[in-house]
Amino acid sequence: MMNEAIIHTTDTTFDKEIAEAGIPVMVDFWAPWCAPCRTMGKTLDEVAPEYRDKVRILKVNVDENPEVAGRFGIQSIPTLMFYIDGEPIGQIPGALPPDALRQILERHAEGGLRADASQE
Repeated sequence: MMNEAIIHTTDTTFDKEIAEAGIPVMVDFWAPWCAPCRTMGKTLDEVAPEYRDKVRILKVNVDENPEVAGRFGIQSIPTLMFYIDGEPIGQIPGALPPDALRQILERHAEGGLRADASQE
């Protein structure tokens, strides 16, 4: 079952989805054979509808879309990558539990991740 709050994007559509978001974006780089990715997918299915109007959530299957994954140097999956105004501002490797993902998405929706990234 497809979750309407999650957009599956490809090498072809990725840049357009990021550029036209108008809100902060989070991308889940994943693959179907990856057990932690499947766990993260279930968490996203649960959490994404709560952030539909605050954060655009995209998924990129790295096996089917190696160009995007290669461009951003994705070496392990799952990896969550965060964008504001079309620019990457940070990433988190590994699967997160629902409450941790909610906290991060809340900060991202409010622009807090950009502030965190600039302090490093």
